[in-house]
Amino acid sequence: MRWKLFRRRLSISAPRVAIRSHMPWPLRWVVLAVAFGFSASLALWAFEFGKEIAGLERTSKEELTQLRTELETLRAERERAQSIANTADSLLKTERVTQERLSQQLRQSEAEVLALKADLGFFERLLPTAGDGLAVRALQAEPVQPGQLRYQLLIMQSGRAPAEFKGRYEFQLAGTLDGKPWTFTPQPAQRALALKQYARVEGMLDHPDTAVVKSVQVRVLDGSGGVRASQTVKL
Repeated sequence: MRWKLFRRRLSISAPRVAIRSHMPWPLRWVVLAVAFGFSASLALWAFEFGKEIAGLERTSKEELTQLRTELETLRAERERAQSIANTADSLLKTERVTQERLSQQLRQSEAEVLALKADLGFFERLLPTAGDGLAVRALQAEPVQPGQLRYQLLIMQSGRAPAEFKGRYEFQLAGTLDGKPWTFTPQPAQRALALKQYARVEGMLDHPDTAVVKSVQVRVLDGSGGVRASQTVKL
């Protein structure tokens, strides 16, 4: 058996033997890494060279610069628009406050105009008549609440340069109380008065709550107690 195996190895049918040089695996990995690195460097160089030839890098930089510029422009426009919006909102608020203030002033002016119209109507009846002397030009009285009247009185002294008048004025109420005729002098009975050309006075007159006032009379007295002027108004 051994002889047959020995003869087979020496014959033509013996298996072929390949002689190879043995290289360590770490050295093989180093060689492969160097080859791959060289290939990658060559590919990167080819890519960069291609970009330079085609002008892609320069175009990309220009586009990037343009985009940045447009972005800055858009930011500036947005900030400007926001500033305009804030200013418009502030102006709108200021305008609303101004309108409210003007409306309040208008209402106040309307009330003053109504008061002036009432005063004008009062004074129109108080125009001085011809001649010299002291006169009661107007007397108005109106109930405010039970037991109280509000009055307005205008006394004028006509003439070019009248002397100052100093005296008093007093009221007398007339009507009914408990179904009977009634007269009453409100307190204080006499009130001081001083004027040169005119004097306008107003105030309140108190009387019994159950009294029905039908007329109010005012009399102007001089320093000696003489009646210089009088007027009666019916309610």
